[in-house]
Amino acid sequence: MNRFRNTSLGLVMALSLFAAGCSSEPASTPNSNAPASPSPAGSPSPAAPVSQAVPVTLPVLDALFSDEAFKSNLKTKVQLTDDQLAQLQKIASEEVARLRQANIEDKSPEEQSSLAEQSREHAAESIRGIIGEQKAQDLFALARDYWVKGGESLDTTKTDAKPAGGEAPENSLLPGPNAVPRDTRIVVNIPAFRMDVFKEGSLVKSYKIGIGYPDFPLPTGLRKAQSIIFNPTWTPPDEPWVAKMKNVSVGEKVEAGSKLNPLGPIKIPIGLPSLIHGGKSPAKLGTFASHGCVGLTTAQVQDFAKLLAQVAGGEISDKAIKTYFADKTKTKVVKLDRVVPVELRYETIVVEDGKLHIYRDVYDQDTNTEANLRAVLEANGVKLEDLSEDERGQVMEALNAMSRHPSKTPVTTKTAATSSPAASPGPAANAKADKKVVAARKPIGKNQKEVVIELAAMQGKGYPAAMNLDTGSGKPAPTVAMAKAN
Repeated sequence: MNRFRNTSLGLVMALSLFAAGCSSEPASTPNSNAPASPSPAGSPSPAAPVSQAVPVTLPVLDALFSDEAFKSNLKTKVQLTDDQLAQLQKIASEEVARLRQANIEDKSPEEQSSLAEQSREHAAESIRGIIGEQKAQDLFALARDYWVKGGESLDTTKTDAKPAGGEAPENSLLPGPNAVPRDTRIVVNIPAFRMDVFKEGSLVKSYKIGIGYPDFPLPTGLRKAQSIIFNPTWTPPDEPWVAKMKNVSVGEKVEAGSKLNPLGPIKIPIGLPSLIHGGKSPAKLGTFASHGCVGLTTAQVQDFAKLLAQVAGGEISDKAIKTYFADKTKTKVVKLDRVVPVELRYETIVVEDGKLHIYRDVYDQDTNTEANLRAVLEANGVKLEDLSEDERGQVMEALNAMSRHPSKTPVTTKTAATSSPAASPGPAANAKADKKVVAARKPIGKNQKEVVIELAAMQGKGYPAAMNLDTGSGKPAPTVAMAKAN
């Protein structure tokens, strides 16, 4: 297991000598409705929109191939031959080398997304060409299982879960879109670039985060945090690119605190091969910043480590942290008093504290759809027809603009208003339709990451707003401009 984690983390050094190390994997994506692809379909939570898995890329497979158990399962469950495995490993390694030479990390988010789309298509074509359609589907299904579980099942013996009637236990994904925890857990919403810490159902703190590059997407699914590792070491994997690096040798451990170590001062493993870790600059928060990990600044990860220990029933004092960092070459593993579930979500449509947030579809999962919108609204007791014509117009425009491939055709709401079920009873349903000509609204920017729309029918509903948001800058969180219905 350690060899797999170290090898996966080595992908970072393949692409950047100074990036924090981690890799990523596809998984089921709540609030997703992606088109058919060579990746397997995820299993949606009850009452949640239909979901699809994040497509597998060759760099992702390169990380997985370092796990001997995964390769063994490919032989027994997918019936791959040694020659087929060798061919797959070769093309995966070559793709990692190509991305390194292309300096993908230096490209704009739009260029990275475009290159990732090409990479997915190349991966599908290459893998099918080696093992055929059926075995390719079986391979992706096996990869998804590893991704969702992080390579192992949740340890339910330490969660001490005591769910109320009908409530999901702590070792389960919460049902439905925008689900609010009633237990102790970490919730990461990838397209929102946000991580929330809940303690016994109360949101106690939020963090602005960096997410995985499109070619190394942050996985979705349920993981777990069991320990906090201070001054982690790093072992370079047995990859061709390592031989080209200066002062680094395959299998030779790089000490904690070394400038050659990409892991930063603290890492929290959340199932292979992903981590929550520090070492990021504030400029990397709210954007692509890692290889399948949750990225924080060093100050943020220290704060998070203390809070994580607290919600797990223990304590790590500032004095203790100072002691751990006194000798940066010495690794210290602090085991949590109880396992804390970490729920990784991909939700681009979120009702939050009475407002509708629509985030950009950063991994091109085709989640900003009317079907997903309806599912989110109805989870909060509201139908699309409950909204005024102007509100529907704003929402549909935002869905289109925040998709990966927005249509240039003007968005209308007549179809949504006339071809759907009648409105729900309530104040908004009885309101007169807005017959005014809607004034021209400020266009949504090409690089805008979020649109927030106030909806009368949503007052007092939804997921909680960020609490004590740590933006990593040491300054108060900026106020997000909100669109208001006329």
